[in-house]
Amino acid sequence: MKPPILCLHGLWATPGTFARLAPRLEALGHPVATPALPMHDRLFGDLPEPALGAVTVEDYARFLVAEVERMPAPPVIIGHSMGGMLAQVVAARVAHAGLVLLSPAATATTAVPAFATVRTMGGTVLKWQSWKSPVRIDWDAARWGIYNGVPEAIARAEYGGLVWDSGRVVAEMTIPGLSTTAATRVDYGRLNRPALVIVGQDDRITVPGIARATARKLNGEVDYHELPGTGHWLFWGDTEVRVGSMIAEWLQRLDS
Repeated sequence: MKPPILCLHGLWATPGTFARLAPRLEALGHPVATPALPMHDRLFGDLPEPALGAVTVEDYARFLVAEVERMPAPPVIIGHSMGGMLAQVVAARVAHAGLVLLSPAATATTAVPAFATVRTMGGTVLKWQSWKSPVRIDWDAARWGIYNGVPEAIARAEYGGLVWDSGRVVAEMTIPGLSTTAATRVDYGRLNRPALVIVGQDDRITVPGIARATARKLNGEVDYHELPGTGHWLFWGDTEVRVGSMIAEWLQRLDS
């Protein structure tokens, strides 16, 4: 039996991130799960659950560990952006078959300061009391830092599908010392399974330096790729097709 796959979406995102990739992976014979993180069911236009603002990285991690424990076998964990960070946090706690980290966000020990990240996230992080409220990113910041290189119509549609997220999680990811449970700190000695890491060279929010630092920390065999002319959002057009092919080829080697 081929290992199941658990796909983890990023900040402000939903399982819709994997709407086209998941069926492609299922066609290879892998059962695929794409859970939504807690309270990720209200679009930007709706009022968010007030309790969402207090949700922590540890809350997300425990939710995902429970998802893994319900799976029939140790999964390959695929994570994009914040999902890439959560994939590492979860994989350090559970048996897993491998990791696929797409534009991974930083853990406590892989952060790389970058002006592009500050420009993208500053308007969200610097809002007064954002660390205890539900938060969202505005269009201008998202267009510049998340959807750079993506055609306007596609970027608008993707932005329209975003949801609210936890200000506490954003603060913990930005300033790891705020996490009372050190949830973004990963025991990399436990990440000794094969891994595939993919990042766009023009990523402006989870800059390539984070992916490089992550690849150096992982203890298993690492297949690392930086895609020229590609930003943070990997799920459109030829970029998505190429990334899907890279994952499929890596999975075939993992299964052999």
